[in-house]
Amino acid sequence: MLKFQFIKFSPLFPSKPSSFPLSLRLKSQMASYSSSSSNLLFRQLFEKESSTYTYLLADASHADKPALLIDPVDRTVDRDLSLIQELGLKLVYALNTHVHADHVTGTGLIKSKVPGVKSVISKASGATADVYVEQGDKIRFGDLYLEVRATPGHTLGCLTYVTGDGPDQPQPRAAFTGDTLLIRGCGRTDFQGGSSENLYRSVHSQIFTLPKDTLLYPAHDYKGFSVSTVGEEIQYNPRLTKDEETFKNIMANLNLSYPKMIDVAVPANMVCGIQSKTS
Repeated sequence: MLKFQFIKFSPLFPSKPSSFPLSLRLKSQMASYSSSSSNLLFRQLFEKESSTYTYLLADASHADKPALLIDPVDRTVDRDLSLIQELGLKLVYALNTHVHADHVTGTGLIKSKVPGVKSVISKASGATADVYVEQGDKIRFGDLYLEVRATPGHTLGCLTYVTGDGPDQPQPRAAFTGDTLLIRGCGRTDFQGGSSENLYRSVHSQIFTLPKDTLLYPAHDYKGFSVSTVGEEIQYNPRLTKDEETFKNIMANLNLSYPKMIDVAVPANMVCGIQSKTS
């Protein structure tokens, strides 16, 4: 059995004393996991303007050291590519969990800078990409893979990417949940084909059915947390611990403001983040 050893780091956000359980507050100081017996190289990266996490995964023991990025942001593409170069990795995929409304994806910019990289998004999103994936597909990089789980609700095309299952895959498993499931929260459901009913059912059928020690890495966090687990969210998530009707009522009464970047981000992200430069 492969075992991960957590690496402690300074919190990305200074925060006041929290009412969250101690287990979550401790995990908020753990940026990544690693194992001397695992092939997986993992980095959690942060873009502060939109509070977006980008994830770098690579098979470090493979001869080519193939790597992928999940949810890259246009503002931090140079940082991400510099890190990939420093680590001697070969970037093969740039994945999005969904069509984002709060930032422009970096996939188009990455493709212009690194020939051969393929962009990946869900078939249901309707967006432009090199590779379209859906429920049950596997994205392979070296001897490792991500399993694709369809988790619509925040948007019609949301995906969760889950590390592989098996003795040759990293343990515990990890799920990259996009905006579907956040730490002690979830994404809004009032635009882009969103549905509170679909989100609730997606989380309970596709994420909460994973082993309870599965690490959960969201696309965003606004309180300084970086990772949770399936077991913690089943027990402590203030929205998704409720029954479906109560959850739908909560979501219908959030009274959230109109996303400030949506009119720029969504059109760009529908075409892989390549913004029109027409006069």
